Amino acid sequence: MIAIPIMTSMLLSSTSQTQIFHNNRTSHPIPHLHPYRTTCLSPLPCRPRSIRCVGSTAVANTGSTRELKQGIAELYDESSAVWEDIWGDHMHHGFYDPDEVVSGSDSDHRAAQFRMIEEALSFAGVSEDPEKGPKTVVDVGCGIGGSSRYIARKFGAKCQGITLSPFQAERANALAETEGLADKVSFQVADALEQPFPDGQFDLVWSMESGEHMPDKRKFVGELARVAAPGATIVIVTWCHRVLGPSEESLQPWEMKHLKKICDAYYLPDWCSTADYVNLLESLSLQDIKTADWSQYVAPFWPAVIRSALTWKGLTSLLRSGMKTIRGALVMPLMIEGYKKGLIKFAIITCRKPE
Repeated sequence: MIAIPIMTSMLLSSTSQTQIFHNNRTSHPIPHLHPYRTTCLSPLPCRPRSIRCVGSTAVANTGSTRELKQGIAELYDESSAVWEDIWGDHMHHGFYDPDEVVSGSDSDHRAAQFRMIEEALSFAGVSEDPEKGPKTVVDVGCGIGGSSRYIARKFGAKCQGITLSPFQAERANALAETEGLADKVSFQVADALEQPFPDGQFDLVWSMESGEHMPDKRKFVGELARVAAPGATIVIVTWCHRVLGPSEESLQPWEMKHLKKICDAYYLPDWCSTADYVNLLESLSLQDIKTADWSQYVAPFWPAVIRSALTWKGLTSLLRSGMKTIRGALVMPLMIEGYKKGLIKFAIITCRKPE
């Protein structure tokens, strides 16, 4: 789910910034004892280092994970109804053609959000054939269940969603009931870093814009891999910072300051790059790892959210929602600036668990 800024089919061609990582363990995965348990992972020798939003509201001075999770839950408890009222039940970016002239209609932007799901499924190589598509799905950071209901309808799949927000879980279940999908989808309050599911349960593991909230990226990825069935597809769509150059030890001071302001508003812990995610996935012997920078395809999204915030409906909704939502709205221009300067990347990372 998008880190709410509230209110405010052209899959990538051969010229796009798509990267496929050929893991030399792909054909013969190294056997491990409990290979997808995060406690078995060794330190990540990852050069493009993550940054720490030191002193941010999200983690306070103590870096408390408990406080971070509470802040995330309260943010979405407060803001989700506002988002749904203006933008609908899909709490994530839309996917647009580059340089597309986008109208101001809500229907166009909602169509772009549907397209985001379709593009992510296609990029990951998920079959369009309902008979070959996923049958069991976990939606990690499910928002109010938009992706789960879409995927359930498309494939006839059973979907289970988890979120830290009690409001979101309740609303997602209510929408499933209203739409006649209560037998297919269900939602509960749970921690993505300690998922309440047995090993190897799902043949599609889906995380649409929730990874940016995870304070322990290693444990996050480890849990995605743990609950994936053998041969399952894992899809991570998330915000990242740029990959560091060969001579860089860290982001530039202005970049760290820029991200810290966003962290404070949206309850985000460490940021990382797509290279960091690739290293984590490789450490788990996952296969067919692919990444792409989709920043150009989401460029119209944030300006559209800002325009919606400046309508009478948007302004009155903001004022009713609370300070967390208002604080998020005030830093929306920083997201646009971060994208334009190449600091923030809208990334997709996909892979497959070995058979």
